Amino acid sequence: MLKWGILGCGKIANKFAEDLALAEGSELYAVASRSGNKAQLFAKEHGASTFYKNYQALCDDPAVDIIYVATPHNSHLQYGLMVMEAGKHLLCEKPLAVNEAQVSKLVYTARSNGVFMMEAMWSRFNPSIEEVKQKIVKGEVGAITYINADFNFQLDYDPTSRLYNPELAGGALLDIGVYPLFLSYLILGQPKEIISKAHKHENGVDVQTSAILHYENAQAILNFGLCNSAKMDASVNGEKGSYIFYPRWHETQGYSTFVDGMSKEFPKPTIGKGFTYEIQECEKCINCGKVESSKWSHDDSLNLIKMCDEIRRQNGITYPFE
Repeated sequence: MLKWGILGCGKIANKFAEDLALAEGSELYAVASRSGNKAQLFAKEHGASTFYKNYQALCDDPAVDIIYVATPHNSHLQYGLMVMEAGKHLLCEKPLAVNEAQVSKLVYTARSNGVFMMEAMWSRFNPSIEEVKQKIVKGEVGAITYINADFNFQLDYDPTSRLYNPELAGGALLDIGVYPLFLSYLILGQPKEIISKAHKHENGVDVQTSAILHYENAQAILNFGLCNSAKMDASVNGEKGSYIFYPRWHETQGYSTFVDGMSKEFPKPTIGKGFTYEIQECEKCINCGKVESSKWSHDDSLNLIKMCDEIRRQNGITYPFE
């Protein structure tokens, strides 16, 4: 059994802990928050035997095998280094860090310390996305020529929200834009060119962004933002047919195919919320002595953040701490 620690006790950490309880090869052992009371309540709710009121104490606990970092983006580098320099394996919320230089530093540290590290790109391990990827490789719908992916929701401006806080690397791109970018990258790889436009709040964070990813014989049209209540669907389209993921596509519970004017349904409900599958991938890799996953590798994380960096460059999106 892998003994997990959770660093940060916010909303995403609660969802992760619920799914961690469903993984047969893992157990939640310890949690940490800068608020001791919050850590204690979190531990009680999710059955952790130990809690800490500071992050270093969690990292120094010899009983902990792997730590899930669930803090805001701007802190991923700091806490990711803390985890790995303590000799612990790391699963870090996406994005792995806020720019290529930071991700490169985390990758170097993981390899230098011989510990497993993975960006928590949980959608990569969703059963529907996994199955569609396999079918595409087999050529079921021929060459992929067009991808469309939407990730939008309505969030009115709130100065206390991390999504509107530039000091926390807020904005749509790094929080939700990584999902459409991930899908295009998973299917088509690194694009030859990116063309992007964004609307920004007066404080500088992006609130509505579109991107065209141009490939040799394909394009991906992606949109993400905080300004509307869209359907949040995605389709992958080839010469002979299409795959359409059920909304909300990043946590999809199935997909349909559309070939020769005929639609066929493939419902695939997830276990729990869907974090279980990335947890299982961590178990497999660590038990085999790997420092990275072949399904979402260090290079994959680097390539994803490079796309984010280019979109930021084109739209003048910067963060005060950089």
